[in-house]
Amino acid sequence: MLTEILTPAQVGLYHQQGYLILKGFFNPEEINKLYQTALDDNAMHNNALDVNDKSGKKSKLSLWFTPGNDVFGYMTRSEKMISAVKQCLGGEAPVCHFHSKLMQKEPKVGGAWEWHQDYGYWYKNQFMFPDEMISVMVALTEANQDNGCLQVIKGSHKLGRVNHGFAGEQTGADMVMVNNALITMELVYVELEPGDALIFHSNILHRSEANLSDRPRWSIISCYNLQSNVAYNETSTAYKVPVDVVPDSAILEWVAESLSNADFLKKENDPGLKDTGWEKQVEV
Repeated sequence: MLTEILTPAQVGLYHQQGYLILKGFFNPEEINKLYQTALDDNAMHNNALDVNDKSGKKSKLSLWFTPGNDVFGYMTRSEKMISAVKQCLGGEAPVCHFHSKLMQKEPKVGGAWEWHQDYGYWYKNQFMFPDEMISVMVALTEANQDNGCLQVIKGSHKLGRVNHGFAGEQTGADMVMVNNALITMELVYVELEPGDALIFHSNILHRSEANLSDRPRWSIISCYNLQSNVAYNETSTAYKVPVDVVPDSAILEWVAESLSNADFLKKENDPGLKDTGWEKQVEV
């Protein structure tokens, strides 16, 4: 039985806003180990994907499915992480890990992420229930407006899925609906310190600017799914395997394997980047 770590007010805020910020969710020692692993583990570099925004600037990400016995697997599977996710998702089904990704926005060259919903991508994986999917972003470095922090439209998860088209190599939301949402709802810049976590709904509209500062912006995003949520176009089976929860202390105290054992995504295998035809009808 997981120990509940969120208050009812925090869970309510998640459902109201579509996101929740948890300050200092991971301590400095944990973040230092995570960040150094991200910098030093060759598997991260060897499996990084370049994703172009509309202007041609590149963002790098490394994405893998099965949470292993590496330091990021311990973070993803930690009791506090799974407890927070379960409280926000609710339901009786166990929490499963869909994928995690290391987001690497380098100084001066790190590209933007266009307005989108995560479910804008995952709709193509044919997941049935967006309310049973959630993401947790953990800041490995400082994130602010200068280095292209995440922006969200508060409450926009209540719109349901917005149509998406292609924006560069990314999947971008219909800008007519985005602009309507910006008139109707509040735009929030999610500024985070290392160790802060942002929990957000699969349908909340979000974006980030290019990193034109002289400081990197790195974060890890772990995405979760309830086992009751079936996907009909997903080759990885991780999304339906209940997470093997580990104690929070595992990050610092357990022996960690290399990420070379992880099942990384290959760009050509991503359903979200495949053209189905209807994307051309969407203005992004």
